[in-house]
Amino acid sequence: GDVLGVARVAGIMAAKRTWEVIPLCHPLLLSHLAVEFEILEEECAVRAECTVKLSGKTGVEMEALTGVSVALLTIYDMCKAIDKGMELGEIRLVHKEGGKSGVYDRG
Repeated sequence: GDVLGVARVAGIMAAKRTWEVIPLCHPLLLSHLAVEFEILEEECAVRAECTVKLSGKTGVEMEALTGVSVALLTIYDMCKAIDKGMELGEIRLVHKEGGKSGVYDRG
């Protein structure tokens, strides 16, 4: 099947339901949510990015991190028959605006 297509949908669904799996997170009316992939052929890897936006004042980093994590887990699940040695790594916040802490750029 379409591994990246399924992983994209899984990441979007997970980001929308973050409040159901992480204590003290609450439901948010997200204004934008996207999961994108880049195939890194030389490294035999997939880079995933989840972008989340909200018109309110709270941060949405937990939604973005949940979305990208579940997208990668979905890729693993769908490809494990080919390579059980796959690794998930370097999941991190790259950029954040808003919320109590203001702007964050990993750089």
